[in-house]
Amino acid sequence: MLLTLAIANYRSLRQLVIPLSRLNLVTGPNGSGKSSLYRALRLLAETSTGGLVPALAREGGLPSTLWAGPESFGRKVLSGEYEVQGTVRSKSVSLKLGFSTEDFGYLCDLGLPPPVPASAFMLDPELKREWIFTGESPRPSALLVDRNGPAVRARTVGGSWDALPLRLAPFESVMAHCSDPGRTPELLSLRERMRAWRFYDHFRTDAGAPARQAQIGTHTPILNHDGADLAAAVQTIHEIGDRQAFAETIDDAFPGARVRVEVAAGRFSLVMEQHGLLRPLQVAELSDGTLRFLLLATALHSPRPPELLILNEPETSLHPDLLPALGRLIVSAAERSQVIVVSHAVALVGALAENPDCAVVALEKRLGETHVVGSGPLDRPAWTWPER
Repeated sequence: MLLTLAIANYRSLRQLVIPLSRLNLVTGPNGSGKSSLYRALRLLAETSTGGLVPALAREGGLPSTLWAGPESFGRKVLSGEYEVQGTVRSKSVSLKLGFSTEDFGYLCDLGLPPPVPASAFMLDPELKREWIFTGESPRPSALLVDRNGPAVRARTVGGSWDALPLRLAPFESVMAHCSDPGRTPELLSLRERMRAWRFYDHFRTDAGAPARQAQIGTHTPILNHDGADLAAAVQTIHEIGDRQAFAETIDDAFPGARVRVEVAAGRFSLVMEQHGLLRPLQVAELSDGTLRFLLLATALHSPRPPELLILNEPETSLHPDLLPALGRLIVSAAERSQVIVVSHAVALVGALAENPDCAVVALEKRLGETHVVGSGPLDRPAWTWPER
């Protein structure tokens, strides 16, 4: 389970360190930084596949994603006596991401290439520092793998350091290129766990959505991010998952309704029987909200639940009457996976927040910077970024 998430200089997240629980709700008004926190989690997941630098490029490159405010705020600015003024940057460009779990943690520090030698890739982010460590916070005594520039070293069983026989390119991560089961077994374990993190963000429900099309069915214990294999995933739940729990979730949201799969020449299609109707509705006939709830129910009842499940604004297109049922579905999913929900829907926030096991992370903006409501410096988990 993730215990701490740390982000520095990413969009409005200038210095954010938050503790995480089994069930987490990230909420706040529009523009408070919820989407930035979600994107930061996705960037961390990209490090495990070597896709961090391309992912930043898709966001406009490092200059577009960096904190745009001053490096620090003076006392008179914080008190409102002075307006924020532009200054000359005195520190190196640095975007930092990290997390800790119950056993291992990871962090990375990204910057820009030096001006000499000149290159056409001058805006291509470089990985300056990476750490794999044990415990809840990074510190030199807990360090297992240390990447500093192109050089990588790993701690041996006896506690000494072993320099790995490779030199990484600036755009390469240790997570993707140093997974040696003999020398860096902790890195290999952490990488595979990160690759299993599951993100669901805005399923398509329009008329041409993949979830509305019949598909050749194969065993599908994990619903695809676009929902194209919805019917096969439902049938997989029926055959090897908790069929009764899935049926109860559907009945909770749509009393008297039942979902089943029709198979014709190997092609699977979903149908829904509803109370009062003489015939079942084909998936193409379902409303956007009904289809989205079915997608979420299928994702959260996966026969192969992930260690970490992240949902970004799952309430999109759902009628407010469905949000209490969605909240109960998410609480149930948190019994099998660690769950992070990003939402500002009042009904869903209320349904989750009333659960005593839900950790609420309420965000707000002050002087353009994202803060956790009611959290001061002494309330944050211990976290220290390494020097370059």
